[in-house]
Amino acid sequence: MTDTLSATEASAYEAKWVMRLRKAREQMLGEMHKIIVGQEEVLEQLIYAILCRGHCLLEGVPGLAKTVMVQTLGATLNLSFRRIQFTPDLMPSDITGTDIIQEDAQTGRRQLEFIPGPVFANLLLADEINRTPPKTQAALLEAMQERRTTCRGRTYELPNPFFVLATQNPIEQEGTYTLPEAQLDRFMFMVKIGYPTRPDEIEILKRTTGEHAPTIQPLFSAEEILELQRVVRRVPIPDHVYEYVVTLVQSTRPGIGEVPDATRWLQWGAGPRAGQQLILGGKARALLQGRYHVTTEDIAALAKPVLRHRVICNFAAQAGGLNTDIIVDRLVEHLNKTVAQA
Repeated sequence: MTDTLSATEASAYEAKWVMRLRKAREQMLGEMHKIIVGQEEVLEQLIYAILCRGHCLLEGVPGLAKTVMVQTLGATLNLSFRRIQFTPDLMPSDITGTDIIQEDAQTGRRQLEFIPGPVFANLLLADEINRTPPKTQAALLEAMQERRTTCRGRTYELPNPFFVLATQNPIEQEGTYTLPEAQLDRFMFMVKIGYPTRPDEIEILKRTTGEHAPTIQPLFSAEEILELQRVVRRVPIPDHVYEYVVTLVQSTRPGIGEVPDATRWLQWGAGPRAGQQLILGGKARALLQGRYHVTTEDIAALAKPVLRHRVICNFAAQAGGLNTDIIVDRLVEHLNKTVAQA
C-alpha cells in the first residue's frame, strides 16, 4: 500500500500503475476497434465499469451493434463469457440454474444435484433484458449486488470478477417490461448508444459487407483484471471532490437540494449508491487519462451515465420536453458555477 512507502517510492508506484492502466486502455480499445467503428465514449465507459467492478446497461435502437459490442469486449478479456437472450417465457432458473435428480453410479441412490445456469460466468450478456417479466429480471438482483445466487435455500458464489452487461431497446413497447428502479440502481452506468457519424457509417459498411473477419486477441486474465480493480480503489480522493459528489447527488433530490430544477422537474432523486459510483468512475477516468488524482471534471464527465437512470422526471418535465440528461446537465452547470464563485 502507498501509505507504507516513502514519498519517492510512492511516486514511483503511482507512475508505474498509471502507465499500466493507460497501456491496458489502449490495448483494449485497439482490439475492440477491430470490430467496433467509432463509439469512443461508449467504449471508454465500458472500460471504466470493468475497472470499477460495475455493471452496465446499454440502451439504443436496433442495429447499433450493442450485442456485438459486448461480445467483442468479452473476446478482448480472457474471461468466461455467457449470453442470455431474454424472452417473455424465460424463467429465473434459466438464469441461476436449478436442482435436478441424478443417480449415483456406484450406490444407485438418487439425489438432487445443482446444475449452474449461465449466470456462473465472469462476463454475462443480458441481451434485451426488458423483454422478460419482472420475476425473471429479479433473478439477477442478488447476483449483481452480492456476486452470489441462491437456489432452494443454498447459496452459491459466482466467479470473480463478475460483470453484467445488459442491452435494451428504448423504442418498442409491445412485449417489453420496464426495469424496476431497484434493478436499475444496480447498474453503475446507463450508456446510451447513438447513431454513427457519416464517416463511421461508411466504414461500417466497408467492414461488414466483405470477407474479412478480424480476430480478437484476448488480453487480460481474471487475476490481472482483479489487480487492476484494486489499483483503481487505491487512488486518493481530495475532500473537495467528496463535497462536490455529495452536493451533486443531493441536488437531484426534490426538497433537499438547493437547485430549483430538482424540485420543479424531478419526482425522485438518486441515492448514496450514485455517489459511490461517481467516486469509483472518477478514479478509473483519472488513471486512464494519466493522473493519480481525481478532479471535479472527472465527476462531471460521468454525471449523466451514473445519474440518468437513478432520477425520475415528473409529469411537468415530460410535458415540457425535458429528460433526465437535460436536467442532469443543468444541475452540473449550476454546481460548477457555485464552485467557481466560492
